[in-house]
Amino acid sequence: MKITVETNVAAPLDAVWKAYTNPDDIKRWNAASDDWQTTSASVDLREGGAFTSRMEAKDGSMGFDFAGTYTRIVRNERLEYAFGDRTAQVEFTPGPGTVNVRVTFDAESTHPVEQQRGGWQAILDNFARYVEGRPRG
Repeated sequence: MKITVETNVAAPLDAVWKAYTNPDDIKRWNAASDDWQTTSASVDLREGGAFTSRMEAKDGSMGFDFAGTYTRIVRNERLEYAFGDRTAQVEFTPGPGTVNVRVTFDAESTHPVEQQRGGWQAILDNFARYVEGRPRG
């Protein structure tokens, strides 16, 4: 089963793409709630390149690595990646004054679909707030 989440980001396409693919930026936005954080991130932004993000509860009670391999990259348009036996696609679609970011991913069987959708949507909403709050120039 595929799950799709999306948001509109009021920022230029280049800024949205950079924030989504830059490890320093990823560490600032990649969390579903204020009690979680991404402590490290790495990105080898090329087809066949690997990425990883270490996500941890701020109280140290749990954490996990989110890692995968890029399978298709079209700069400022699309990212596709595999993580474990699952895949995801991220589409960047410019509109008037905004960029729509849509993430479609394979659901997993451990957690309910709505919980997965809610978590991924919260991360994407956090991404939009982060990018929109950055100074431009």
